[in-house]
Amino acid sequence: MNTLIVLLGPTGVGKTELCLRLADSFSIPIINADSRQIFREIPIGTAAPTKSQQERVRHYFVGTHALEDYYSASIYEQEVLQLLENLFKQSSVALIAGGSMMYIDAVCKGIDDIPTVDDVTRSLMKKRLETEGLEVLLNELKELDPEHYAIVDHHNPRRVVHALEICHMTGRTYTSYRTNSQKQRPFNILKIGLNRPREELYERINQRVLQMMEQGLLEEARSVYPLRGLNSLNTVGYKELFNYFDGKIPLEEAIRQIQSNTRRYMRKQLTWFKRDESIRWFHPDNIEEIINYIKSSL
Repeated sequence: MNTLIVLLGPTGVGKTELCLRLADSFSIPIINADSRQIFREIPIGTAAPTKSQQERVRHYFVGTHALEDYYSASIYEQEVLQLLENLFKQSSVALIAGGSMMYIDAVCKGIDDIPTVDDVTRSLMKKRLETEGLEVLLNELKELDPEHYAIVDHHNPRRVVHALEICHMTGRTYTSYRTNSQKQRPFNILKIGLNRPREELYERINQRVLQMMEQGLLEEARSVYPLRGLNSLNTVGYKELFNYFDGKIPLEEAIRQIQSNTRRYMRKQLTWFKRDESIRWFHPDNIEEIINYIKSSL
C-alpha cells in the first residue's frame, strides 16, 4: 500500500537537511507543511528552502501564494490530497515535512468541513476588527457561540474573527461544525518526529534568528511593512520588527523578542506533537537510523 512519510518537529530542530536526504534516498519530492513558507514575499523569516535546495529536490507549496491570498488548512488538505493522487502513481512513497500542526493534522486526520468564508463577510469582519477592536468581537462571540468562546484563544484575533465569520455567514455556531471526526486515508501514514535537548533547541533558535538578520530579514520585513495588517504577517519575526519600525521598541529588543517568541512557539509545537502517540521520535543527526526505520516500515 502507498505510504506517506510525515517528517515533523519544532522550529529550528533541523528538518530541512534531513528532508533533502530522505528525498534523495527515495527519489521523491518534498511536500511543504509550513503554513508561512507558501508566501513568496517572506522566504527569509520563514526559513523557506533556498533556490539551490529547490533545484536539488522538487518542493511543493513553497512560495506559491501572495501575502494577500486567502489560504487555510482546509484548502491545504484538499490540494495535498489531490497532489498525492498523482504522486502515488509515480512512487509508492511520498514525503511531507514541516512544523505547522494544523496543516499536518489536516492531511493525516482531516479537518472539519467548515464552510469557506465569502469575500464580503471576510472584508466586513476585517474592518470591524480594525475599527471596533478584539474585545468587542470577543463579547459578540460569547453571545453567539459561548461554547467556542470558552475554548478559543482570546489573544488570537484570527481565530476569534473566523468563528464570528462562520456565525454571521451561516446563521449557525462555529461549534456546530466542529465534529473532530477523523477521516480515513487511502494510504499508510508513517510519522517521524525530530527533537533535540531543550537547551540545544534554544541555542539553535537564537543563532538562527541572528543568521536571518544577517541574511536580510530587516529589509524583508520593511518591504512588507505596508501590508502589516494581513493575517499572513501575524507571524513571529515580522510583528516584532513592525513594532521597531513604529518606534515602539529598539532593534535589539525586537531581535530579543523574536528569539523569545520563537522559543515559545517551539514549546507549543512540541506540546501539540507529544499528544500524538503514533509519532516515532529521533534525534535529527541519526539520519541512517531514520532511513533504516522507514525502509523497515514500508
